[in-house]
Amino acid sequence: MSAPTNPVDRDVAATRPAADDRQASDPQPDATFVGRSPGQLAWLRLRRDKVALVSGGVLIFFILVAAAAPLVEKLYGKGPQERFPELLDRNGFPLGYAGVSGEHWFGIQPGNGRDIFIQVVYGLRTSLMIAFTAAVLTIALGVVVGIVAGYVGGWVDAVITWIIDLALAFPFYIFCFAFVPLAVNQFYGPRDEVSPWFRPGLLVLIFVMFNWTTSARLVRGQVLSLREREFVEAARASGAGLGHILFRQLLPNLWAPILVTFSLNVPALITAEAALSFLGIGVLEPTPDLGRLINDSIRYLRDVPSFTIVGGTTLFLLVLAFNLFGDSLRDALDPKSSR
Repeated sequence: MSAPTNPVDRDVAATRPAADDRQASDPQPDATFVGRSPGQLAWLRLRRDKVALVSGGVLIFFILVAAAAPLVEKLYGKGPQERFPELLDRNGFPLGYAGVSGEHWFGIQPGNGRDIFIQVVYGLRTSLMIAFTAAVLTIALGVVVGIVAGYVGGWVDAVITWIIDLALAFPFYIFCFAFVPLAVNQFYGPRDEVSPWFRPGLLVLIFVMFNWTTSARLVRGQVLSLREREFVEAARASGAGLGHILFRQLLPNLWAPILVTFSLNVPALITAEAALSFLGIGVLEPTPDLGRLINDSIRYLRDVPSFTIVGGTTLFLLVLAFNLFGDSLRDALDPKSSR
């Protein structure tokens, strides 16, 4: 005679097969799953953004053309200072339709007979060199000042904030109109030939003086929210020095806003440099420049409109590509972005 079965044991036994079946049906964790860093996730989001791919491709093209300007000149067979007066009529206008031909792709510059294509190539080089140099120096100065002001605080933060407010109060273009001629006259006499690197260097100096405030304020605000975090407290408790905390603990957590600021600062500097050259206080002869090229084309706008269109379109596409790529980069680095 068999012993009576416990009802509890019978219920457990009845439910055990179902549990075993459920465990068998559950998918096993993927052994090939690999975690991704924030940088890798940002790169994946950037690669999926069609606007970023197109604008990035345009930027790479412009940068390569500007960097390889001497090679382009050698292959094209014409230099930026070379003139072709035989292709101009008596009034200084290009023969044919704006002088466009197989040898002069964008035509001939009215008045002086220079090739417009090679002027655009070297003008890109001038604009990008000034903008990138000024942007790097601006970001470097702004990051150092902002991170010190945000972390140290107290009277140091107050003084730096006052200096930032003072710099923002200066009207940029009025200052340039007053400062650039004064600086040129300080180093060169009326009959002296100004060095070709002097005015570009002067523009870089002015851009750094006025633009470091934006990155400094941004970094300062980020540091104010980071300086009380646990990893900073742990570094401080372990006896880490000020330099270690600023540049080894805080700075690696600021790379995203710094990159976005840099990508958006470059097109602003390109526009400012072109505007100053257009107004006659930026880069002058004989250095090729997009802003001055547009200025030279204004007087021929009615008779040779393609001259203005070439320089203006090049500058427009360059700035637009930088702005679109900067916006896409900001969205890719923002984990809360809806894109």
